Amino acid sequence: MLFWIGFFLGLIYGYMQPGKEDRWGLFKKGIIYAIILAIVFGLLGFFAGGILPSWLFPFGKGFVNVFINVVLFAIVFIIGTFIGDFLESKLKK
Repeated sequence: MLFWIGFFLGLIYGYMQPGKEDRWGLFKKGIIYAIILAIVFGLLGFFAGGILPSWLFPFGKGFVNVFINVVLFAIVFIIGTFIGDFLESKLKK
């Protein structure tokens, strides 16, 4: 479910932003956000136990698992930007 949201957000982002997106820059930002969120949610999961919803992190709630989730979310988002750019080039002519 969460990855579909990321895909559609990437699709909208790619369509609404004029020109080609800096996908490498988006991926680097995604890695930075993945590290930050993995630390926050990893510590939250460690100290708070099982309060984090499992649908939010389908691969688990630990540091490494949250990192993997966010990186995959960034990759799905970038795939959405590819399709959004393609639609922009075809529909806005």
